[in-house]
Amino acid sequence: MDIIIIISLLFAFASVILGFILEGGTVTALLQLTAAIIVFGGTIGAVGISFPGDVLKKFPKVASIAFKKRENKIQENINYFKYVSTKTRKEGLLTLEAELSTSQIDPFIKKGLQMVVDGTEQSIVESILETKLEQISERHEAGIELFTAAGGYAPTMGIIGTVMGLVQVVGNLSNPTELGPKIASAFMATLYGIATANILWLPIANKLKMLNRQEINEKQMIIEAILLIQQGSNPNTLVSKLEGFLTEDQAKVFEKDQ
Repeated sequence: MDIIIIISLLFAFASVILGFILEGGTVTALLQLTAAIIVFGGTIGAVGISFPGDVLKKFPKVASIAFKKRENKIQENINYFKYVSTKTRKEGLLTLEAELSTSQIDPFIKKGLQMVVDGTEQSIVESILETKLEQISERHEAGIELFTAAGGYAPTMGIIGTVMGLVQVVGNLSNPTELGPKIASAFMATLYGIATANILWLPIANKLKMLNRQEINEKQMIIEAILLIQQGSNPNTLVSKLEGFLTEDQAKVFEKDQ
């Protein structure tokens, strides 16, 4: 579990609630069941209409990914490919057969190296891996769109809830002393919609976009490494080229560890 995102989420909601209290409001005034039903129910329904079932059923899994801490294995992979490059230059590509039998290898790496061992042409290896990378990216983007769409629908549902509340207010003007509380209650739906969109749905979508970019970068590095191994590149040359996929901070840490 990524503790930072949990703390950030709690901090964001706490800040909104604290600000409301400092302005003279109360926590109980923020609890509006009808507003919650309209905003959350309407948002979920709109998202359900917008996406096919095979994408919707992945919603819980995609949401959990945003709250998990993802380990960046790019530096670890560079060291692994340096080892593989050294091994294959000394003993040949066929020595990787035993290496590929372990279940600890990333399936993407295993797929690429297996094609190299099988003698598949380099252009075909590259094409197959690039296609798999595109499929991974498309699958990630479909999950990201779920939360982006929710972030777009939530404020609109909030406005719908507010309009519905104001319709009730205008339809019953017999008691002017109750107008203030009723109007305030009506606008609570707008607050729910805007708050959930900008504190929950859209931030999760942005977190998933960041994770997607990191994974795509790692996979692109893997493709480059596999092609260099197939070409029989010098291990040091391989490392130098793969270091280009590291960020400045990662590169500094990697150089210290060498």
